[in-house]
Amino acid sequence: MTAKKIKMAICYDFDGTLAPGNMQEYGFTEKVGYANPKDFWKKAADIAKEQHADGILAYMQLMIEESKSKHVPFTREDFKKYGKGIKLFKGVEEWFDRISAYAADKDIELKHFIISSGLKEMIEGSSIAEKFEKIYASCFMYDADGAAQWPAVALNYTTKTQFLYRINKGVLDETDNKTINEYTPLEKRDIPFENMVYIGDGETDIPCMKMVKISGGHSIAVYPPHVDGAKEKIKHLITDDRVNIIAAADYSENAEIDLYLKAVINKIAADNVLKAFER
Repeated sequence: MTAKKIKMAICYDFDGTLAPGNMQEYGFTEKVGYANPKDFWKKAADIAKEQHADGILAYMQLMIEESKSKHVPFTREDFKKYGKGIKLFKGVEEWFDRISAYAADKDIELKHFIISSGLKEMIEGSSIAEKFEKIYASCFMYDADGAAQWPAVALNYTTKTQFLYRINKGVLDETDNKTINEYTPLEKRDIPFENMVYIGDGETDIPCMKMVKISGGHSIAVYPPHVDGAKEKIKHLITDDRVNIIAAADYSENAEIDLYLKAVINKIAADNVLKAFER
């Protein structure tokens, strides 16, 4: 009996997951006068605390203010230029094609998605932008000259979860708030939660990690390789039952993430064969 081809999704955070550090630190913070990027993030955090504001909105507004006060160009094209300078973790460049080919050999159609609190425009400028079915991330509104004026979308730790439902239901247009809220039977959803994997590194990823895991999917927490104490800092995600595994952010062939994802793909393929028999 031949099992029908099924769909699978891997959803990724970006900063600290696919690339070291924060994307704003690849040119922007230095251009607006911060020799140490930590000073920029501290100022953003202080603004959020003083104004009782969302932390993501606070950093985005600070970017606008600093660019204006320092006369630094702040357009969509400038963001893409910063994005081109983003360095990626080992193996990321080759990862998407390789793991998708492995899934295809198992009759699985694998799609990749970004769900990030970072900036969509910068991710779109990165060398891997074309690998994603959709990039969900924070972004700005622009004037007629293409200059950023105001935050348009801000993804924080709770708003990230809505995009898992969009992927699950196949309602990928983030402006479609009608269809996403309509009832869809589980068997008619585009990508079942059990066929999803979420990979992240930080506090903003915890709700997504937990949601995917308890829904039958798989979650991975990554840490920067060769950084003292990095693994210890996220061990609680295992003991708190937020993720399935923790692993170094190394996407090379036969690294832990690679081997684990291949095992997940094998499981999804086997489960689909069993379901075919049961039908």
